[in-house]
Amino acid sequence: MSIFDRIAEERIARAIEAGELSGLPGEGQPLELDDDALVPPSQRAAMRVLKNSGYVPEEVRQLKALREMEQALRRLPPGAQEAEALTRRLLGVRLALERAGLSVGNQADWARYAGPLGRALATGKPDQDAQNDDGSTPGPRCP
Repeated sequence: MSIFDRIAEERIARAIEAGELSGLPGEGQPLELDDDALVPPSQRAAMRVLKNSGYVPEEVRQLKALREMEQALRRLPPGAQEAEALTRRLLGVRLALERAGLSVGNQADWARYAGPLGRALATGKPDQDAQNDDGSTPGPRCP
């Protein structure tokens, strides 16, 4: 801790003891912080303008769509006809996010299935080499 940090801490402690920091506007309320610590300083102003104008990056929209599709898939009864189409859309979004460099889901499982799933989506046929640990084919079969 630097000398300036120590001086600041001592002054804050004295002000608290003297009651100078009590009864201030917003006391007890959560702080509204813009979490831009990971944004480079040279880009913060531009990012703040985009955020304030309501802009949502495409990757964020895709992540939201991914979570919504996962929830919808979990709500479907086993064997539902909509499951296959929803699974295809879900996998398409996952692949797009992976290509964009965004990691989604369990990396070990995804790494094992990404290749076979991509081939199945591209060809419309299940990858004959893809198998679960129990020997079954992963996921719903593509027509």
